[in-house]
Amino acid sequence: MALRIVFMGTPDFAVATLAALADAGHEIVAVYSQPPRPAGRRGLDLTKSPVHQAAEARGIPVRTPLNFKAEEDRQAFAALEADVAVVVAYGLLLPEAVLNAPRLGCYNGHASLLPRWRGAAPIQRAIMAGDTETGVMVMKMDKGLDTGPVGAAVRVAIGPNTTAGELHDALMQAGARLMVEAIGKLEADDLPLTEQAGQGVLYAAKIDKAESHIDFSRPSSEVHNHIRGLSPFPGAWFELSAGGKAERVKVLETELAHGEGPAGTAIDDQGRIACGSGAVRLLRLQKAGGRALAIDDFLRGAPLPKGTRLS
Repeated sequence: MALRIVFMGTPDFAVATLAALADAGHEIVAVYSQPPRPAGRRGLDLTKSPVHQAAEARGIPVRTPLNFKAEEDRQAFAALEADVAVVVAYGLLLPEAVLNAPRLGCYNGHASLLPRWRGAAPIQRAIMAGDTETGVMVMKMDKGLDTGPVGAAVRVAIGPNTTAGELHDALMQAGARLMVEAIGKLEADDLPLTEQAGQGVLYAAKIDKAESHIDFSRPSSEVHNHIRGLSPFPGAWFELSAGGKAERVKVLETELAHGEGPAGTAIDDQGRIACGSGAVRLLRLQKAGGRALAIDDFLRGAPLPKGTRLS
């Protein structure tokens, strides 16, 4: 017998789980997502979230409350009489009245191996910290921030050059499969829950735009991890003097390289840049308003001769 599910999610990462649950035969009685946001060059067009659009394409009703402070919104949620709520990157903390409304509770798919990297940006933070492994966990939600007991987990390796975009896609698919398995076990009353460990708690704070500026004075491994952890969005960047003006350049891909020199200085004409210790080689870059280019293509239009200083 299929479960009555309320799905709560917003970005692309959550779309795969919504689709997997629907394709598994569960009844998605409603989808909750963040309200449409201004978009376009002038910010005048309101754009529905990826989850909102995916739900409408399947004919599933969508609700977009700003929050659940209003009693009317809480009552409307409870009136759905759902068996369970599935939450994936929704973007709102749920009050206890909402957490307790579904018959079996609310279950969250979180992209880390809890309790490491609780919070908003677990994918980026794992890479920026140099982690070699992460995963997805399905936990029963409580009033804390990603503190609930865990019912299912899958581990995913992080390669030495894996970017946040690549890891996002791997975890998105792994998480969708895991949630279908977990909800199937929950339906069969066979989903044991294990409390999270009290040690090893780390918080994955939301990425601040100010973090995107590359600090080449750091060791090369940290610079490399920083760049790939922010690729493709928001993108780590440096500034390059061009025609008397500072031009911002995003770095989307690098590799560790040999060499020494003043931090932030090109040590050859092939894109090798000295760091506080060691060096990185730039592999893929993007100027503001331009398309991403492999280093050889980039250098044909914007040479970086030996001694060039990046700031």
